[in-house]
Amino acid sequence: MTDQTPPSDQEMPLVAHLTELRTRLLRCVIAVLVIFAGLFYFAQDIYTLVSAPLRAYLPEGATMIATGVASPFLTPFKLTAWVALFLSVPVILFQVWGFIAPGLYQHEKRIALPLLASSIVLFYSGMAFVYFLVFPLMFHFFASVTPDGVAMMTDINEYLDFVLTLFFAFGAAFEIPVATFLILWIGLVDVETLKKSRPYVIVGCFVVGMVLTPPDIFSQTLLAVPMWLLFEIGLFFGALVRRPHKAEDNEAGTALVTRDDDQPPAPQA
Repeated sequence: MTDQTPPSDQEMPLVAHLTELRTRLLRCVIAVLVIFAGLFYFAQDIYTLVSAPLRAYLPEGATMIATGVASPFLTPFKLTAWVALFLSVPVILFQVWGFIAPGLYQHEKRIALPLLASSIVLFYSGMAFVYFLVFPLMFHFFASVTPDGVAMMTDINEYLDFVLTLFFAFGAAFEIPVATFLILWIGLVDVETLKKSRPYVIVGCFVVGMVLTPPDIFSQTLLAVPMWLLFEIGLFFGALVRRPHKAEDNEAGTALVTRDDDQPPAPQA
């Protein structure tokens, strides 16, 4: 028999909840600062690594430039801070899990923990995908369409803002299986509705690919097709998990009807 109520931790006083929240937020901040302190010495090397996809396609003799007085220091500093935040995501999600877990049902805990782990893996996979596959294609395209007489010399701060935007965009796009699974699991829509919406999802994937990538069909397809496949993966696993719940509901309803039918008729006046 499954449990029907979360653990008694949900009755913890509000002040105790706020104290625990403050403690966990402090741990997250400490994790980011510790990782940042360990990486700061390598800030210049980290920026060199992140800028490698662009520098590989710069014309011979061309370099990146810094238009701001403090940009040579502040830009690697900002990048290192973001890298520290990215690397501390597992710690942050672990603290989030520790805060919300006491208020979850047992079957919700069995689902939520794998979802957290999957979210981390998918986000990092999206970042790796854009770095190793999308960036080389994108910067090769940009270099090939540079007009004659124009020197391709990108500002280091503008480049950082550009790549961070794409890291976030692709990292979020790779969370599609988790989002699809969740909307099926909590019952916002059913599997059949999402299957009927598949043509709209495919069009939406290509629209997102058109917005986030250079205006060539190959780069758009390179993002749109993985997004669509990730949607199908989330749909598949969401359907597997929903079926047992539906079966349990049907059995519960049948048992309720049977019990009602077994009751003796009420005496007539």
